[in-house]
Amino acid sequence: MKKISLVSSCYNEEENLDTLYERVTKAIEPFCDKYEFEYILLDNGSTDKTEQKLRELAQKDKRIKVILNTRNFGHIRSPYYGMIQSSGEAIIYLASDLQDPPELIKDFIEKWEQGYKIVLGKKTKSEETLLMFLIRSAYYEFLSRIADDDSGLVKNCTGFGLYDKKVIDIIKNMQDPYPYIRGLICDIGYEKAFVEFTQPARKRGITKNNFYTLYDNAMLGIVKHSKVPLRIMTFLGFGFSFLSLLTAFLYFILKLIFWEQFTLGMAPIIISLFFFASVQLFCLGVLGEYIGAIYTRVNTKPVVVEKERINF
Repeated sequence: MKKISLVSSCYNEEENLDTLYERVTKAIEPFCDKYEFEYILLDNGSTDKTEQKLRELAQKDKRIKVILNTRNFGHIRSPYYGMIQSSGEAIIYLASDLQDPPELIKDFIEKWEQGYKIVLGKKTKSEETLLMFLIRSAYYEFLSRIADDDSGLVKNCTGFGLYDKKVIDIIKNMQDPYPYIRGLICDIGYEKAFVEFTQPARKRGITKNNFYTLYDNAMLGIVKHSKVPLRIMTFLGFGFSFLSLLTAFLYFILKLIFWEQFTLGMAPIIISLFFFASVQLFCLGVLGEYIGAIYTRVNTKPVVVEKERINF
């Protein structure tokens, strides 16, 4: 009997875990005569009673496998680690905050049975604020336009979905400790199926998405899949270098012609100085993101460090 693995990463989700478990078990029930299931839940160093709740669920249901991390390893590394630790022929990832509806598991499995190796949940609407949804949509559109290749980066997909074991094995062999999963699956090239849904608002607990995590995800997608910002910096450098040279030449000519009368004073010099300095700082910031991505890739630290495993 084939096995299907489900994976969720948790951080301070004690209020959602019982409901998550009930909805997931109900969603997989129609398939229990065809497939064996395991549900890997990773605790990312929670400070509430999430660990205790996970222990209770693991004791009640042996299909629940728990990995307790020594600390919070972040919103990228922990889910990825859970996916590469799974043993199923298909891996379904869903968030533990119930914003990824477990009821879509049925559709994911059916699409997989039709032969698709990647099945993604695609947000067509969201109960989050309209401004945030529009910003996310604009980002996905921007990223797809500046991508270096024709891999067809998916829009409005957060990683919620089903991945065949072959896909996870390919990603694992890339040995990227901080992967942008939704971009990598497009690079691989397998045909994708989509299941549309309306993303519900978080009902319990506090969202873990803050400005830093959103920025981290956004910049990760850009630096991993586009060199356009680097090219823009190069063009800006050439353009402003030419402009500076032209301005200096014109000033020199005017000074020669109107030696006594011609003077610009300090204001234009100060304005120009601050303008070019701001451009340089912006370019250094973008360059720093790419250097940071290289550093992360070559870093030999483990993806996460486990404190304990349960039911493995």
